[in-house]
Amino acid sequence: MRDEINKALKAAVSAEDKRRACTLRLIQTAIKDRDQAARERGEEGIGDREVYDLLLKMIEQRRESVANFEASGQIALADQERQEIGVIRELLPAQLDDTAMRSACVEVVEDIGAAGLRDVGRTMAALKRRYPGQMDFGRASCVVKDLLR
Repeated sequence: MRDEINKALKAAVSAEDKRRACTLRLIQTAIKDRDQAARERGEEGIGDREVYDLLLKMIEQRRESVANFEASGQIALADQERQEIGVIRELLPAQLDDTAMRSACVEVVEDIGAAGLRDVGRTMAALKRRYPGQMDFGRASCVVKDLLR
C-alpha cells in the first residue's frame, strides 16, 4: 500500500499535478503519524488494514467538509475537497456496491452464527477483517443491524 502511494506521489509530481501531490503528501504524513504513535505503544507500525481505515476516515472528514463548505457558500473549497476524495478513493480497493455489501453481510452473519443485536460488534469485526477498505462500514452496520433484528 505504501509503495502504491509513493508511486502515485512521484507520478503526480512528474505531471505537476499540485492538488494530487498535496493530497498524497497529506496521506503519507498521516501514515507516518500513525506509525509513530504505534511505535510509542511498542508496536512495529501500522499495517495495510489500518492504512485502509485511515483512508476511509480521511474520506469521511472530507465529506463533512464538503457539506460545511456548501452550507456556507464556499463552493470552490467544496470542489477542492471533492477532488481530494477522488485521489484518496483511487488508493482504496474497489468498493462493494449495495447488493454485494448486503451479500457479504449475510455471509458473515451466517458464518459466525450471529443471532441477535448483541452480535453486531462481532459481525462488524469479521467484516472489517474480510473486507478491509472495500465497503462503507457505517452503512454495513445498518445492514447488519437489520439482519440481526
